[in-house]
Amino acid sequence: MSKAIPWYLWCTVLAVTSAMAGVHWDISWHRSIGRDTFWTPAHIAIYVCGVLAGISCGYLILASTFSRGGGLRETSVWIWGFRGPLGAFIAAWGGIAMMTSAPFDDWWHNAYGLDVKILSPPHMVLAAGIFAVELGALLLVLGRMNRRGGSSRGWLYWMYIYLGGMLVINMATVTMEYASHVIMHSAMFYRVVMIAIPLFLVAAARGAGGRWAATHVAAIYMGFWLAVNWILPLFSAEPKLGPVYTQVTHFVPSYFPLLLVIPAALMDLVWARTSGWGAIKSGLFTGAVFFAGVIAVQWPFANFLMSPASRNWFFFTIASGYMDSPTSYEVRSLFYALEKTAGEFWSGMAIALVIAMLMCLIGMSWGGWLRKVRR
Repeated sequence: MSKAIPWYLWCTVLAVTSAMAGVHWDISWHRSIGRDTFWTPAHIAIYVCGVLAGISCGYLILASTFSRGGGLRETSVWIWGFRGPLGAFIAAWGGIAMMTSAPFDDWWHNAYGLDVKILSPPHMVLAAGIFAVELGALLLVLGRMNRRGGSSRGWLYWMYIYLGGMLVINMATVTMEYASHVIMHSAMFYRVVMIAIPLFLVAAARGAGGRWAATHVAAIYMGFWLAVNWILPLFSAEPKLGPVYTQVTHFVPSYFPLLLVIPAALMDLVWARTSGWGAIKSGLFTGAVFFAGVIAVQWPFANFLMSPASRNWFFFTIASGYMDSPTSYEVRSLFYALEKTAGEFWSGMAIALVIAMLMCLIGMSWGGWLRKVRR
């Protein structure tokens, strides 16, 4: 099994895992302790990804360029005088971007304060780097999977599905500030979800070609997110910055993940029954189904997350960061209406539907291209 899959593929999978675990650990660190130093273990876990991706993919590019054997040259592309798999170039760039973001992030905090915002310029550079590593790893696995058959292809399929789930996790993490359960009855929430999720979920699933590929990708997203959120509170933590509004004794997890498995399963069922449809019709219909599926599960689930029944270790709505004021909507379990009128809400929902259809259409096209990747 392990002999059939090259070491550099395992290395990129490990890099992606380290990045996403480190990012969620870092978010929890900010909510539980505060950004006390650059050299936190969570930061180290994140930048391990950049180092692993840079070293493994850099070696792969050099080996493909200068080695005459091993079959690497036949499965490579030329870029700037170097030869290597397309995924290796993308992942190597991502590793460089991640390492570049490290001093940028440190300077940003020293200049503008120890903020806890996800959407800051250095964090976006980091997110772009992680995305590139994930995409590069995905293409490396996919290229080999499309060239192979037999038992090794089965393992490559699951590696690909895992990396597809990591792409979804990355996008869900970037938009986390707009995915709180307090705004799940707002059109803004659905617009953000439709912008961030269906493009990558659909593309990864269609590229895999499996019967339940979208469901599998969504299950990876939910399983990984839940595992991190259940593990973090097992460890002690206390604030080192102020003001402290809520007493914290253990690491505070992030929000409960989106219930993407059900909309993803609906997409798989649709694809199984509309295989003869044209790409445009299928893509637009997929977007409508995904949008309806998200509403059907997230709207009532938001009501549950606001109820006392969710205030436990499983759903972790009882967990609040040290900077969360007792008067905040999250702590008081109250919905926040971003749209002030019914007209504003319904126009926002209509825009979300259009976004979902367009994103799924693009995702279908991208997924078709992914099936052709060989290098």
